[in-house]
Amino acid sequence: MISALTRLADWSARTPKRLWAIAFALFFTLAASWSAATPLGGSPDEHAHFIRAAAVARGQIGGPEVMVPHMVAGIEGEFAETGVQLPEWYKQLPKQHECYAWHEEKPASCAPKFGHSEKTVQVTTAAGRYHPAYYLATGWPSLLVKGPHGLYLMRLMSAALCSALLAGAVVTAAEWRRRRAVALLGVFTAATPMTLYMAGMVNPSGGEIAAGILVWTALLSILMSPDARLLNRRLARVGIGGLVLINIRPLGLIWFAGAVFFGLLLAHRGVLPSVLRRKALWVWTALLGAATAGALLWAGAHPDNSVINTPRTLTAKEAARQTFGNAETYVHQMLGYFGWLDTPAPAFTWLVWLGVIAVLTALGLAYGRLREAVALIGMLVAIVVVPVVAQASQAEKLGMVWQGRYLLPFAVGLPLMAVLICASRAPEQGFPWRRLVGFGAAGLALANAAAFFWTLRRFAVGTSGSWVPFSAHWAPPGGWLLWTGVYTAGAFALVLPALVRDREPAAPQDPAERDDSRRPGRHSKVPAIG
Repeated sequence: MISALTRLADWSARTPKRLWAIAFALFFTLAASWSAATPLGGSPDEHAHFIRAAAVARGQIGGPEVMVPHMVAGIEGEFAETGVQLPEWYKQLPKQHECYAWHEEKPASCAPKFGHSEKTVQVTTAAGRYHPAYYLATGWPSLLVKGPHGLYLMRLMSAALCSALLAGAVVTAAEWRRRRAVALLGVFTAATPMTLYMAGMVNPSGGEIAAGILVWTALLSILMSPDARLLNRRLARVGIGGLVLINIRPLGLIWFAGAVFFGLLLAHRGVLPSVLRRKALWVWTALLGAATAGALLWAGAHPDNSVINTPRTLTAKEAARQTFGNAETYVHQMLGYFGWLDTPAPAFTWLVWLGVIAVLTALGLAYGRLREAVALIGMLVAIVVVPVVAQASQAEKLGMVWQGRYLLPFAVGLPLMAVLICASRAPEQGFPWRRLVGFGAAGLALANAAAFFWTLRRFAVGTSGSWVPFSAHWAPPGGWLLWTGVYTAGAFALVLPALVRDREPAAPQDPAERDDSRRPGRHSKVPAIG
């Protein structure tokens, strides 16, 4: 059985195009399963993103400002929302989750049914200030299908976008010369259940996290595993991921800069000058610079005029103290906190995922050189400190609004840094790497499936219902059993490429693609890239 799985994994990874297509199909299966198995509006602020996407698809990039009374994190205020013109049934979206969100014992069957009125009325959205690019990509299916069925298609567009980015990260990891199975394990570890959940929702967080994984994987590959033949395509992946990351939300620019900073810390000696000589680098740098300027101009032209009545006791110091105390919660949210952050993944999921991350990080510290170990420790510190600084600087204006998923596009760098240090530094003998990868991949797949089933059960019967929801009060299209089976099969099939045996790539046939170190007059201990 194991031999058959290994042969299947080897077949799937034989060509980059085949591997990308298979990885895309499997990531899409997982994200689309979340799309089908989550009630409409059942994820954080999804109603606002649905409305924003539908409006942008209809050419409504902006709209009048409407002050709406609201409460966030127990603090009352008036939020500046954007008014748009949509069919009347969109007004029911904000009410879909109210009866069961934060009441985990209640199933989603209490949600009111959607109406069918296509009469155009004003609807407001709190996402009206966000950059329109993501919403244009996900909102156009609402023009093709009327009613709530169009919302499912919007989710599937988001799932496809994120799956394409994640598949690019898988192909990049599979291109490593040695210990590619270890590199692949890093990508699968970075793609937490929360990543896949957000990918299946209409929410910019999904694209932001997927783009972060692609940027980290491609950037570290450029700087830690130089290969002249692969440089242009790796630069393209960094550029594409960076364009998505920067244009989705203003924080994306910070996360991209963080990836570049830690990537440079880990760069092997002699690599950077060769990269700087490539014209493709400067083309993508210009594109990213233009995207950055456009994103900053958009953010500056669309300020948040909300008025929130934060208590005087919520000082920057107090916010920092509370945020530091919530560090464990934020880590759990990055792994899996579903619904409206009212449905934590089972303890089994957290323990397995944290165990794999801990083992990979420890191995990275053990095999890495001093500079690499310092970078890993710096990343661990940053995962704790960045939320503290961010929340302390904004708490007096916005309140305590930080969520773990906000940091995830940056935090995915930890397992990726750790595995790529191991892949480039660990000796060929002395550690059972294949056994580690096999057990780690199987554990992640099982923990992923457990998180999906646990969340679907919560929506079907509530947390106080039966462990196996045979008498489901709410069921997704097709039934809970179908999607549980599909997701479980997809989770295990996804990690199969990690079973492929390492093999040295064939030497390049085109002299123009050969490494510069083989050309006359070039002498370097590290293969050049330019």
